Amino acid sequence: MFKIFYPSEYYDSAYSIDFSKYYRKGYKGVIFDIDNTLVEHDAPLNEKAKKLIQKLMSLGYSVCFLSNNGEQRVSDFNRELGASYIYKAGKPLAGGYLKAMEKMGTDKETTLFVGDQLFTDIWGANNAKLHSILVKPIAKHEEIQIILKRIPEKLVLFFYLRKHKIKSRK
Repeated sequence: MFKIFYPSEYYDSAYSIDFSKYYRKGYKGVIFDIDNTLVEHDAPLNEKAKKLIQKLMSLGYSVCFLSNNGEQRVSDFNRELGASYIYKAGKPLAGGYLKAMEKMGTDKETTLFVGDQLFTDIWGANNAKLHSILVKPIAKHEEIQIILKRIPEKLVLFFYLRKHKIKSRK
């Protein structure tokens, strides 16, 4: 019943993913959510995120930021990086993900998606038939609309962790 929300994989952080391993497996593009995936909600680009994206690009990855935020937020975040981006993406609909792959010149078999929310990020990536990676949200304090989504997400995550025999992540 909840399988449409299940990620392909689950990591503690976008910064703990071994992207070199995926590149060797044939992945050539990464679509990232920004807020609470790479930086705290509404935070500017920081050195940690900058280094990760630059490392991915130096490995040969194409990178695209996919956000439901407005253009100003996404373009400001991307200014120093020069990656592709899509704002007001309409996640969880598949259209933004497909447009991101078009911008990167990748396809469903060569694209990873990384995000922190099951009901927008992961559901959308699954709708687009991508390899979806869920990461724990960076911020401990979130806006009320996100907090309300996290309650049913906990239930879905419980069943996901049980099915995959993963010990609960704190």
